[in-house]
Amino acid sequence: MLQSKPADTNTLLLHSCCAPCSSAMVEFLMENGITPVFFYYNPNIYPLKEYEIRKSENKRYAQSLGLKFIDMDWTHKKWLLQTIKWRDEPERGERCFQCFKIRLIETAKYADEHGYSLFATTLATSRWKNLDQINRAGKEAQEMFPNTAFWGNNWRKGGLADRQREIIKEYNFYRQTYCGCEYALVNNYDSCRFCQKMDEGKSSEDCKLKKAVNS
Repeated sequence: MLQSKPADTNTLLLHSCCAPCSSAMVEFLMENGITPVFFYYNPNIYPLKEYEIRKSENKRYAQSLGLKFIDMDWTHKKWLLQTIKWRDEPERGERCFQCFKIRLIETAKYADEHGYSLFATTLATSRWKNLDQINRAGKEAQEMFPNTAFWGNNWRKGGLADRQREIIKEYNFYRQTYCGCEYALVNNYDSCRFCQKMDEGKSSEDCKLKKAVNS
């Protein structure tokens, strides 16, 4: 399951989107003698309250393992300007690819400036994401900074998905109900059967997604 590292190093700058996605991947890396450095750069996440919750949970996990956590700025307005051209794209469409690229370019840039030769992303652990898009974004980021190498391993295989669920339960991690940006938030709300039932007065489901939309 573990593909050869594209760089001869035991330290990995790991773009980390959230604690649940980081969980099993980080554990697996450490068990294989690789020290991940958490790199939290996710300007897509909206609103700020949601961003802070995800960051806090991610930082809690890093600290529990004695790992370094690099906290970057929340540049959401800049991200909106960078992605507005694709605002009407569906989930897993071009907007998502551009979002991955924005975050991985920043990761590669930081790696280049701070002496990390290898970087990867926890986005690749999510079954909701297009792995080909993630790997393409990582490769394009790598090409912009030749002193870095992107590790495009498939982090969903080898029992990692099952282990991820176990760690989430062990830590009682906060589990988000949408990818992160307001586009995904609205799209998910529009298609959420629980929200629709609430609107019709047919259910008392406590939908976190609707609360986020209205926050």
